[in-house]
Amino acid sequence: MSVLMEVPEEFYTQFMYDEHYTRLNQYRSLWILVFFDLPTETRKERKIASTFRKRLLDDGFSMFQFSIYMRFCASRENAEVHAKRIKNSLPEHGKIGVMQITDKQFGMMELFFGKKPVETEKPSQQLELF
Repeated sequence: MSVLMEVPEEFYTQFMYDEHYTRLNQYRSLWILVFFDLPTETRKERKIASTFRKRLLDDGFSMFQFSIYMRFCASRENAEVHAKRIKNSLPEHGKIGVMQITDKQFGMMELFFGKKPVETEKPSQQLELF
């Protein structure tokens, strides 16, 4: 059984100017992109590369291209958590780059599949609990 309550408009006005709301509003949503080029000549190197890739997937990253993975983060703090996880799981060899860009910058990216333009990915709705 659910109960619907009417909330007075003054509540929304007060909430909009509440210091907690403005503090949270100062964060900007970000995308983290991870670029990597890992050695895969030996069986051991392939296993290490595969483990790194699986850790990215387990942490909520999606494959953008073969060696580029991305993840939407609702705040800079959240992005730092995921960047730290990547840094803690870096393999011994290979090149890895981690870049953070704003949601607006990501939205301005032009993507093509062949000569056909493709819409940029919209972030999935995520709830962040404090």
